[in-house]
Amino acid sequence: MRVLLLEGIHPDAVTILEAAGATVETVGRALDEPALIAALDGVQLLGIRSKTEVTEAVLAEAHDLLAIGAFSIGTNQIDLDAAGARGIAVFNAPFSNTRSVVDLALAEIIAMTRRLTQKNADMHAGVWDKSAEGAHEIRGRNLGIVGYGNIGAQLSVLAESLGMRVLFYDTEDKLALGNARRCDTLDDLLETADVVTLHVDGRRGNSGMFGAAQFARMRPGAIFLNLSRGFVVDHRALREHIVTGHLSGAAVDVFPHEPAGRGDEFVSELRGLPNVILTPHIGGSTEEAQHGIGRYVAGKLRDYCRHGSTAMSVNLPHLALPARPGGRRIAHLHRNVPGVLAKINSLLAEHKVNIDRQLLETRGEYGYVLTDVGVDYPPEVIGSLAGMEETVRVRLVG
Repeated sequence: MRVLLLEGIHPDAVTILEAAGATVETVGRALDEPALIAALDGVQLLGIRSKTEVTEAVLAEAHDLLAIGAFSIGTNQIDLDAAGARGIAVFNAPFSNTRSVVDLALAEIIAMTRRLTQKNADMHAGVWDKSAEGAHEIRGRNLGIVGYGNIGAQLSVLAESLGMRVLFYDTEDKLALGNARRCDTLDDLLETADVVTLHVDGRRGNSGMFGAAQFARMRPGAIFLNLSRGFVVDHRALREHIVTGHLSGAAVDVFPHEPAGRGDEFVSELRGLPNVILTPHIGGSTEEAQHGIGRYVAGKLRDYCRHGSTAMSVNLPHLALPARPGGRRIAHLHRNVPGVLAKINSLLAEHKVNIDRQLLETRGEYGYVLTDVGVDYPPEVIGSLAGMEETVRVRLVG
């Protein structure tokens, strides 16, 4: 098994995969499309973070690829439809860096509310200004959270423990934690919050969701944060509302266009603005988070190769069947149409293959079957299953 890990993935991932018998190659930066296509020749497992774009063109040339691990929360850098159509499983880390992102958000809220950015700049310039003008406690201020998922909900709890009043808006019906109050509309939140922070996912519908109209709705003197996705915010509009003084501060960790690697030039309309904190997509970049992400995603890739487990897969049905020594396992991904399981079992019966255990799960347009069989089976069984018109991918595991 050959594995390619890009963008400086935590060494724990290498340890786990090598312990499973894989040969692991690591590259410290993202690869562009032509370089990625060339690098994937003969590779079964690919690990990336947020900068590498796994497009349909890449997947079309990656004939040996079985699975992709996104060592991050988001998967919008991967063409999930194209991966699913080729039977390539995709895994991510939806929880492992939650606390790290929340820590950064709280630190930035306090820094901007106390105007620490300006005080720091003054001190480095030799200016002593002990004035309290424009500096506030966060206690008693209204925090508006847009997107009440894993990160938004945990931020809600911790911010409330610091004395903030929490409002949130989400397109889905989410349970309010503690004393948080749900807003019926985004405008309701924007008109009330002293601090607005975005924690939305990377779905295409969120592109450009926060622009001039939304900034204009925010309260004068409010603070804005985006630690979610770069493409959801109009940075030119944000700059205008900072320059005019309508907003008193902003913190941005994600950008529409980000440099591919360490040391590359960062270009943004937001550079040089006062009381604006710019960070290089480090919301989840703590040693604790990267350790957890490395172990979690590498474990998912290992289990998929060893046992066919798709538990927590982003794009395939979720299925896990405990390993059983002394037999073989057939993993069969197919189009979700009636009668496929009967056809699989009929083919196995024709080849006189006895089924020891079997489990089927469907999700959307795909069905996935794990079948444990005895070790004595004709080699043409896999070819017969692969030849079914409904088959997307079939492989022998274990």
